[in-house]
Amino acid sequence: MFAYPSIDPVAIALGPVRIHWYGLMYLIAFVAAWWLGKLRARQAHSPVEPEQVDDLIFYGALGVVLGGRIGSVIFYNFGEFAQNPLYLFKIWEGGMSFHGGFLGVLAAMAWYRRKLGCGFWQLTDFIAPLVPLGLAAGRLGNFINAELWGAPGKVPWAVKLSCEQFPPDRYVDYAGPLCFAARHPTQLYEMLLEGLLLFAVLWWLSAKPRPVMSISAWFLVLYGAARSAVEFIRLPDAHLGYLFGTDWLTRGIVLSLPMIIVGLVLLVVARRKGEYAAIS
Repeated sequence: MFAYPSIDPVAIALGPVRIHWYGLMYLIAFVAAWWLGKLRARQAHSPVEPEQVDDLIFYGALGVVLGGRIGSVIFYNFGEFAQNPLYLFKIWEGGMSFHGGFLGVLAAMAWYRRKLGCGFWQLTDFIAPLVPLGLAAGRLGNFINAELWGAPGKVPWAVKLSCEQFPPDRYVDYAGPLCFAARHPTQLYEMLLEGLLLFAVLWWLSAKPRPVMSISAWFLVLYGAARSAVEFIRLPDAHLGYLFGTDWLTRGIVLSLPMIIVGLVLLVVARRKGEYAAIS
């Protein structure tokens, strides 16, 4: 085990201007998606031209930011929002949801694909491999911010925290408020599974033409499975706790299971239809 290094959340400070590591991770995510999009747009079976990638990433970024904030409020802080609807605009208090950002991107792509003149699933197949490196950057940002910790663990890479770094009243703990216990770095697990591994698989799958919606389907299945697996040892926030009287079912699992189911259905449909994207 090793002690958490207490990283300053501010990456760059220039007078009154402060750039936080978490914000920098978002910038890295969008730049990575833009660069990978340029590479994918050169493929013969791409529905997107290289010069269209800039606008694609712009609309995708809007979907991530707006959907992520709205999803965080609706999925994880609805009670506070119901009492004070202006809470939605308190962005300085933080709060972003992957599932909300995911839905936001889908909405943005459903609108933007009309300008491109391609099918919805063709476009989501194109963008799916662009997403995981951004997810990896975001999870690294969670680690730097010392948030989203896991249960106590005896693995060699467990992270030892102080009570200041792990507030006892912030999470529902497996064994009570053991703020000095060495914990699973679940942010890094998610960085590896939802980020790097998912990217490697999707990039390999998309290297040649596949049936329409199959890449999107694999994204749903693999992300949902990876997220659900880590959720078994990732601690839920205290105000949410475990659901339906269990000691394992979290909001993250509930939101991820539909992704797996929909993804499996799409894989079957894609295989039966056997429809390939038009070669540009």
